[in-house]
Amino acid sequence: MTIKTPILGLLPEELAEKIGPPKYRADQIFEWLHGKLAASFAEMTNLPKDFRDTLEQTYLITTLNPVSAEKANDGSIKWLFETPRKDAVEAVLIPTESRRTLCISTQVGCKFGCTFCASGQAGFERNLGADEIISEVLSAERLNPFERISHIVIMGMGEPFDNADNLLRALKTLNHPSGRGIGKRRITISTVGIPKKILWFAEQNLPFELSVSLHSAVDSVRTSIMPVNKAFPTKELFEACWKYTEKTNRVITFEYILIGGVNTDETNASALISALKGRKAKVNLIPYNPIDEYPQKRPALETIRGFEQKLIRAGIPATVRFSKGSSVNGACGQLRLRHIEKKQ
Repeated sequence: MTIKTPILGLLPEELAEKIGPPKYRADQIFEWLHGKLAASFAEMTNLPKDFRDTLEQTYLITTLNPVSAEKANDGSIKWLFETPRKDAVEAVLIPTESRRTLCISTQVGCKFGCTFCASGQAGFERNLGADEIISEVLSAERLNPFERISHIVIMGMGEPFDNADNLLRALKTLNHPSGRGIGKRRITISTVGIPKKILWFAEQNLPFELSVSLHSAVDSVRTSIMPVNKAFPTKELFEACWKYTEKTNRVITFEYILIGGVNTDETNASALISALKGRKAKVNLIPYNPIDEYPQKRPALETIRGFEQKLIRAGIPATVRFSKGSSVNGACGQLRLRHIEKKQ
């Protein structure tokens, strides 16, 4: 049995090398795949039929099957996609007046086990290939053709830097002007905060945006909700972050989920201010979106706004971002977890 090459995972220059001359054939294929969202070689009608047949025998166009699609009251759409290997990943379209942001996954499951996140509750299975990461975006575009994706956030299931090679290959492809053409400054990679990976990313000289899931600057609190902090405590994490900003001259966004009775008190606010004051940093404050596996509560609106104002008064840019899609299993990994439970 011939094993076909996933063609979506090939960068334009790689595709040209494999297809061979004339170069315009590779350009046509790339445009069909990434610009026109072709899901089959039969759709590539400006290619000779015998050439399409040869492509069909050699290459695979990775497609994801939408197992479910749930639309929230705020217009967000959450998809559960089944991969060709019959496992499942999530993607969420978040529309606003000025942008259409797609939050995508890089792994099936997650190995980092943050208590407030459903992604790791069913464990880690595998990394997604570059073709599968790209297919999340292409699938969302096909399913919702009037909502062209303007921004991508790598904040779905999995730790992006744990699958860095496939991720960067996918992002370079999605950024290509002959494909989706999504600008590098419109792509954000969100990490749990692995210092050596942050330093590695600084050396890549790629102007993608970087955000770090922090959720507390107090080691004991962060460790209680993010086990990764045991291996990489906040001192080591912040050292890597500031080296990143010095190297790149770019601002880091710190994601901070506000969890009632856990990380919203004066101690946590003071620690966060002390860590970030005077640095190239901003904070996204995200009120907790509860999951059954971590039955904490979202703080009162007064607490949320009070925490925000403490940061702003200290000169730290901070914005409250209320989670989209909370009415449709909106937390990362929640839809997949329910899907797995139904299959058992």
